[in-house]
Amino acid sequence: MVSFLEFEKPVAELERRINDLRTLSDAGDVDVVDDIIRLEKKLANLLESTYGGLSAWQKTMVARHPQRPHLEDYIGGLIEEFTPLAGDRGFAEDPAIIGGLGRFRGRSVVVLGNQKGRDTESRLKHNFGMARPEGYRKAIRLMQLADRFNLPVITFVDTSGAYPGIGAEERGQAEAIARSTQTCLQLGVPLISTVVGEGGSGGAVALASGNRVIMFEHAIYSVISPEGCASILWRTSDHAEDAANALKLTAQDLKKLGVIDRIVGEPLGGAHRQPTDAVTSLGDAIAESLQELQAMSADELRRDRREKFLSLGSAGVA
Repeated sequence: MVSFLEFEKPVAELERRINDLRTLSDAGDVDVVDDIIRLEKKLANLLESTYGGLSAWQKTMVARHPQRPHLEDYIGGLIEEFTPLAGDRGFAEDPAIIGGLGRFRGRSVVVLGNQKGRDTESRLKHNFGMARPEGYRKAIRLMQLADRFNLPVITFVDTSGAYPGIGAEERGQAEAIARSTQTCLQLGVPLISTVVGEGGSGGAVALASGNRVIMFEHAIYSVISPEGCASILWRTSDHAEDAANALKLTAQDLKKLGVIDRIVGEPLGGAHRQPTDAVTSLGDAIAESLQELQAMSADELRRDRREKFLSLGSAGVA
């Protein structure tokens, strides 16, 4: 059953009415098929109008929806023969970032991504997708492995940011993020980065500095969370909605600014309503991007990345 967001109250009410009518129909008490069809059309129109005009803050809520596809869904739906590889060979394993080897539509690849978890237990285990230094050092190790064996890298970004704990800072969080970003830029193999939920701060950039950056229609990607921005500018998180509008964090804004390369449409009502369709659509976009890059040499791939990131923001300059 889909959990409804605050702005979806009219949708929730309409779905409740449809479900009530279906219950009556299944019981055989009355013939309400025509009523159900009429309300389903009304629901589709309501979802289309609602999701066609979402504000930045509403998109933030959609991007954080707990029923959106998670990393395990993308791996399960797109990657065959996935073999996870653990540890940074320096300190510990970080379950906030999952990575390994597999096959994407017949081609061997290295896969990396944030795992948030679905319930309380798994969210605590994966630290809500917020990586520590050892997570980024594991990512570096796997990207270097991909470079050595000429394997494309696919990343799935979904994090509110890197973990800001004291222990993480003591173990060199900033240095680990910087080196992970540097490794992304130096790879001689194609790097396709996808922002599938939240793309927060340097914790996201460390996995998203790719040749192609693909973003879901209702995902967000920003230098800081709306709540964090509001706490700095207004000294209270109560202005998170104002901050979301100011941050230009939506896929549509970022495409105009040249920060991302492609927007992937989501099923009507968001990826959480039809996760299988969303995963397939993202897979098609990844495949097309890999096709564009496969003929490029290592030097050309590095140059492509360098030119892409040096030109960031120029698309939005008058």
